[in-house]
Amino acid sequence: MPEALLLSESPRLRGILRRIVPFLRPHRGVLAVAIALGTAATLALTLVPSVVGWAVDRVAQRDVAGLGLAAGAFAVLVAARMVLLRSGEIWLAKAGERVVKSLRDLVVSRLSTAPLRFLEAQRSGDLLRRSTTEIADLASFVRGDLPDLLSVTGYLLFTTILLLVYSWQLTLVVVLVFLPLAVLIMRWFQRGAGPAFAAEAAARAAVAATYREGLQAREAIVSRGAESQWRERFDRDAAAVRKTALRSEFVVLRTGGVTLAQSVADATILVFGGGLVLAWGLPLSTVAVFVVAMRQLFDSTNQLTALIGQLQTSRVGLARLLDLLDLTARPSRPGAVDELPARGALEASSVDFHYVAGVPVLTAVSCAFPPGARTGLVGPTGSGKTTLAKILAGLYPVDGGSVRYAGVPLDEIDPDVLRRRVMLVPQRVHLVAGTLRDNIRLVPEPPPDDRIDRALEDLGLREWAASLENGLDTPVGETLSAGERQLIGLVRAALVDPAVLILDEATSDVDPETGDRIERALDRLHTGRSLIVVAHRQSTIDRLPDAVRLESGRVLAGER
Repeated sequence: MPEALLLSESPRLRGILRRIVPFLRPHRGVLAVAIALGTAATLALTLVPSVVGWAVDRVAQRDVAGLGLAAGAFAVLVAARMVLLRSGEIWLAKAGERVVKSLRDLVVSRLSTAPLRFLEAQRSGDLLRRSTTEIADLASFVRGDLPDLLSVTGYLLFTTILLLVYSWQLTLVVVLVFLPLAVLIMRWFQRGAGPAFAAEAAARAAVAATYREGLQAREAIVSRGAESQWRERFDRDAAAVRKTALRSEFVVLRTGGVTLAQSVADATILVFGGGLVLAWGLPLSTVAVFVVAMRQLFDSTNQLTALIGQLQTSRVGLARLLDLLDLTARPSRPGAVDELPARGALEASSVDFHYVAGVPVLTAVSCAFPPGARTGLVGPTGSGKTTLAKILAGLYPVDGGSVRYAGVPLDEIDPDVLRRRVMLVPQRVHLVAGTLRDNIRLVPEPPPDDRIDRALEDLGLREWAASLENGLDTPVGETLSAGERQLIGLVRAALVDPAVLILDEATSDVDPETGDRIERALDRLHTGRSLIVVAHRQSTIDRLPDAVRLESGRVLAGER
């Protein structure tokens, strides 16, 4: 019967379902209750044609009392289905939302620890769509379509059994007439559905990425008069969405051919069933059961074809989400070092690195930063200073050579431990919506207020924080200057207390007052730890006793 249409989904779908099982396993109790309630509701609906057949027999025998009993049974089944179905949907929604939440939490966790090289190679809009919109689509499918999918599948199975019990001959007619046509139509649909829905998802992700990039670069676009070029690019991506969406709709229209198969099967049952009644004495109630059951059967089939279309969309979104989880999975590091000395030397030995194969950014770079050292990374723009800073912080894996902390290669250290020993404050410190206090607390172990106050006092920044409109409760956003963002990064560093602190252009492009405040904070912060500063201002370079000078990705020996 038509339940085979669902089972004939591609191996790709079955593979995805196997991969989602680990997320379902913790909620198997709730799922079991939901499936049991849904199955009972489906069984109640399946018995309705039998009650109709019973009523036809009562009418033929002029049994008024039996007819009333049949009417009462019909009402009970309808009420029971309604209660059971709604209860099952609620339980299934609970389980589904928990699964979606676990997926969402995992995506956030994976993206927060994903290799920087991977994140920089992706369009931010595409990552955003995968981690938000496609999870939301999955949640919508779980809440709305999954209960219907389970109900329809169960009904197709139970109805097939019911029809076999009443008449295997008529059931065979349904199978031979309807099933081949329906399977051919659905296979035709499936051949086009995979590529069509995947192309549409990719096109929508591209539009999201273009839109986000345009918002981020709005000042540059407006100032350079490039609005028309950006609009043309956006229109081109939007046109691709329209084209792929239209292709998907044409593929979905193929499922309408199932209606033709239903009409043929209806006509065949009426003719063949009527012949069996007249020639072989088949009870009229059996034909009535088949007519009612087939109507519900075909309605369920129509619903199933629509659900399979929606399932294709959800499948593509889920596949993209699982691919993202695969790409951002933290590799297992058996035997990773999880204990390191509180202070130690950071050393780079013959480091090679490139972003694009064959285009070296760093070549044979060697430098050492002993405990307590204060060193500047200096050199012209494009010399590789920022890249080296990120490599020293363990954010990029090297392509050759090694980087060690306290004699241990960075790639052998547990990432959580490494973040507490070596910390990078980037040139543009990123903030989140919230208060100054909320942003300062973005460290591995969110500190209490007294620790924040102590860190501000130690860095000489209490007066600066108090000068803000609402102190630590001041909302942050675009109002903070680049230098003030750097101050937040320094407070975070003081709270983490790393052995090595790396700052990328800490005083670049800031006003003199804020620059002096940063440099005074650095003087206090460096006590007891190594300080590496990607230096741009000459005053900053002069305050540092040591320097590593880079040019064209190489260290210039003997030069400060």
